[in-house]
Amino acid sequence: MQSERRIVVITGASKGIGKAAAAAFSHAGDRVYDLSRRGETTENAVHVPCDVTDETMCKEAIEAVLRDAGRIDVLILNAGFGISGPIETTEIEAAKKQFDVCLFGAVRVLKAALPAMRESKGHILFTSSVAAVTPIPYQAFYSAAKASIDSVVMALRNELKGTGIRVAAVLPGDVKTDFTAMREKNAVNEALYPNEVKSVAKMEHDEQHGMSPDRIAKRFYRLSLQKNPKPFCSVGIAYSAVLVLIKLFPARFADWVLGKMYA
Repeated sequence: MQSERRIVVITGASKGIGKAAAAAFSHAGDRVYDLSRRGETTENAVHVPCDVTDETMCKEAIEAVLRDAGRIDVLILNAGFGISGPIETTEIEAAKKQFDVCLFGAVRVLKAALPAMRESKGHILFTSSVAAVTPIPYQAFYSAAKASIDSVVMALRNELKGTGIRVAAVLPGDVKTDFTAMREKNAVNEALYPNEVKSVAKMEHDEQHGMSPDRIAKRFYRLSLQKNPKPFCSVGIAYSAVLVLIKLFPARFADWVLGKMYA
């Protein structure tokens, strides 16, 4: 339990990892605001309507939080979704949407909140993915969007050095949420890509047999208490090991392993 009630803003806290994070912070005594398109105020979070692809809504949502609470101590940039399909047959507009939500959506909210974060010297935490460092066949644009998040995290840490703001990201692996059902599948030419359906099915099976989002939420909470969090962390020994080993393996070998798993 915190000695002082913090103000926590979470994008996409109406479901999945965001909802679990809202519960974790609320149960610890923090006041939580859920910035999402569809949601409602619950015992764990005050809902503030926000579509992260709309810059005006992002600014207005942060302004609403500041009018109500006066500050922001923890900002969790979590809103996202996934697409699948071969690069060749995925429409460019679908790929742009992937980046618009996962990357630019986070940046829009970040830009709106930064003035308040400079005052609070709080934590800015991102939801990335193990897929950011292990690009998955037939989910290239999701992997690329999350890799972009990791680049933003590294750059932002240096850009905000000296402000007192802490920046970090959690890279979940397979987590059992409705993220799987929400995945948007793009057209597939099965003659050209006979393994695509099997590959995506394996990923979705792994997700639905993955860990509880509560474990990711607890990691976010622990990070929010750290004075000097490391840039990236995952949850679970296997996924943490992947983050280390992928840096040590030759790229050709890592690519071969991913191909065996998903292609």
